[in-house]
Amino acid sequence: MHGPVSAAWLLVALCVATGAYCLLRMRSGVEEQRRAAGGEALMGFGMAVMAVPAAVFTPPGWAWPVYAAVFGAAALRTLWAARSSPHHLHHLVGTAAMVYMAASMAASPPAAHHAHGGSGVPLLTGALLVYFTGYVLLSGARLVPAAGTGVATARWGDRPELARACRLSMGIAMVAMLLTM
Repeated sequence: MHGPVSAAWLLVALCVATGAYCLLRMRSGVEEQRRAAGGEALMGFGMAVMAVPAAVFTPPGWAWPVYAAVFGAAALRTLWAARSSPHHLHHLVGTAAMVYMAASMAASPPAAHHAHGGSGVPLLTGALLVYFTGYVLLSGARLVPAAGTGVATARWGDRPELARACRLSMGIAMVAMLLTM
């Protein structure tokens, strides 16, 4: 990830915490929640790995195509699941964005991973930024009224306001990562 190292570490911490909570959500009694939480955990941990500052660790050249393949497989799985629920369309956009970022990193020379420049924002990056910015604003607006309605006896995996907060966190992280491309 480009940008300040301290911001990158904060992004890594946010994504790891989100991924860890999504793993807890996989213990839910509702199958749909478990399935969604698994995909969200993959996204959280994948985003954390991608956000590690390049000054600390630069993945080998073969890692980016593998990364793109993993998220490509997740995108295909999500595409299949989207037949039954429109909620999966957001996950499809997220996994496709991860494939796009990994492919961009694979296509750029290693020196480009450490320097800014170029001829502006590519069209797909801009479209993803618009989508995820809108998603963050909408998710944040939906989360505010729900913040005080949590049931204290609900299990950690079944708390809808925490699931929404995780999705909001990942949306914010995606915006940050797209801004640094």
